[in-house]
Amino acid sequence: EAASELPSPLNIDDAETFNDSNSFNPFYVAAVDARGKLIDDNLRPDQASLRPVVSWLTVGHLENVARTLTLQNADHTAEWRVLALPAGVAGTGEKASLVVGLNLKNANGIVARYAVIFTFFGLTVVILGGALTRLLVTSTFAPLREVEATAARFAGGDFSQRLGGATPNTEVGRLNQSLNSMLSRIDRAFADRARTIEQMRRFVGDASHELRTPLVSVRGYAELYRMGALTKHEDVAQAMERIEKEAVRMGELVEDLLELARIDEAKPLQLTEVDLVPLANDAALDAMASSPDRVVTVVGTDLHTVKTDTVPITLPPARSTPTGPIAFAGATLGRLVARRARAGRAAGKVITIPDPPPAALRAIVLAEENKVRQVLGNLIANAMRFTPAGTPIEIGVGVDSTRRRAILSVIDHGEGIPPQIRAKIFQRFWRADNSRNRGTGGSGLGLAIVSAIVEAHHGEVEVIETSGGGATFRVSLPLLQAAGDAPDSTASN
Repeated sequence: EAASELPSPLNIDDAETFNDSNSFNPFYVAAVDARGKLIDDNLRPDQASLRPVVSWLTVGHLENVARTLTLQNADHTAEWRVLALPAGVAGTGEKASLVVGLNLKNANGIVARYAVIFTFFGLTVVILGGALTRLLVTSTFAPLREVEATAARFAGGDFSQRLGGATPNTEVGRLNQSLNSMLSRIDRAFADRARTIEQMRRFVGDASHELRTPLVSVRGYAELYRMGALTKHEDVAQAMERIEKEAVRMGELVEDLLELARIDEAKPLQLTEVDLVPLANDAALDAMASSPDRVVTVVGTDLHTVKTDTVPITLPPARSTPTGPIAFAGATLGRLVARRARAGRAAGKVITIPDPPPAALRAIVLAEENKVRQVLGNLIANAMRFTPAGTPIEIGVGVDSTRRRAILSVIDHGEGIPPQIRAKIFQRFWRADNSRNRGTGGSGLGLAIVSAIVEAHHGEVEVIETSGGGATFRVSLPLLQAAGDAPDSTASN
């Protein structure tokens, strides 16, 4: 039964057909008996050193080990991949082990060559990859070195430094844009700080000078009185009058300074809908009340008087004993009417107050009414101060529908303002060297207050030449943007 389980007998001599004496034979065929003795194999005598160690592959051992395994020769210089099977010896019927193998020299050589090739390519790829990575990283982060250098120069005081070169679609480019924005804001902050310090220094100097002038006068008259130099009653009265005027002037200067300080605080404005036409009419009445010898009218922004019917001034009968501010104002206006009526009869004219301009010229803005009144008051006071007595003044009201701006103008007919100084007249304490000097009694802050108030309302103020001579101060304010407030196109400037 055991013999029937064995494979068919194999003649070992047939293995010689695998052996070619002219070339290396990679195949190995051998038979090992039950005692581990090599019966025969196909190696030539000169190849005996390549013979794998197969003596332990007996039939008994094949039952306990894998039949496919790798063997080496005696001196471990050659490897064979063998398959061991139980077999029988031809002619004797003895049990034996048949070993069939393949020399791994060629396979190991191929593997070694490919290992060398792949190692070479791997090292080459690693080296090239490292070089390219270094080049890429260096080129990518080169702008960061520029950032470092720019930051160092900026820290050194060169606030004009900016970053560039990087494309905005990269992280470094976006970083450069953000840093440029930050540097610009810092630059503006430093510039504003320097400008503020300079303005404050100039402001303190000018304010000190302006306050010193009336103080010197007051002190001088006081010393004259103390030393007994004012012996006559008329001299004392004149000195007291001068002291009073200088005190009033100093008080006005302090009020202007406080007003500028409040504006500089940038407190929120109490905004309401303001119609500029009633404000212009009120300003005209106030101006004529303070200077009865002048004619103040409300005109359109085309500098032509609005052609509307005029209504003579009429006042209700005054009470015999007027009291309170309203009664006082009525009495004052009554005196104004009487005085202008006498002047009108002397000139053969009828004194009238113009009606408000047509509805098409009405301008409604979102502003703080008291501030707008202050702007008008300062501009009219400026026009009265620098024009001869009796010179007429016009107050213009209109709308620029294209720019969506309301136009408010104060037009005088005096000497005018030279073009080279028009940009300076809105500076604090600035005065020209001509007729607009301290002799007029101004503090040099009225137009600065006008500019600050208009700027706080997001408006603009400019001065242009009046046709025929004089100066025109033009204030533009944003129109109220509510629906239905847009004026008709015929009202455009």
